[in-house]
Amino acid sequence: MVQAQKPPALMPPFTRESAIAKIRMAEDGWNSRDPQRVSLVYTENSVWRNRAEFPVGRSQIVAFLTRKWAKELDYRLIKELWAFTDERIAVRFAYEWHDDSANWFRSYGNENWEFDTVGLMRRRFASINDMPIRESERKFHWPLGRRPDDHPGLSHLGL
Repeated sequence: MVQAQKPPALMPPFTRESAIAKIRMAEDGWNSRDPQRVSLVYTENSVWRNRAEFPVGRSQIVAFLTRKWAKELDYRLIKELWAFTDERIAVRFAYEWHDDSANWFRSYGNENWEFDTVGLMRRRFASINDMPIRESERKFHWPLGRRPDDHPGLSHLGL
């Protein structure tokens, strides 16, 4: 399989600016809710820990994300840089969603990412907690898809 060449700024070693750009690219992908698209930023044998699931490889990642977004409806996500090194990025995030009974949640978490030399994520470890919220408590109101550039991030929202 031929892979698209990534701009050098999105490959290790990371700077603060390139880590932030990489995080925004990941946020945009996840907000697309397209499991195939999202899977392409991971290595073929990427290893995950997501709550109590441990997908390995792109096909398991696609299956996991397909299940996730079938359950987590109207999903909107914001990610923010926590820390970085040459080949690793730590991210904090929050996302809002509702289930098929219209119960709303805000899910908070942290992710640790490790990248290969061409910028594909080879390891992703996520810790996530769900908090029930009322619909009136929602803070993420943009149309489904990419978060607008002028929408506040987590720190500005006090999250």
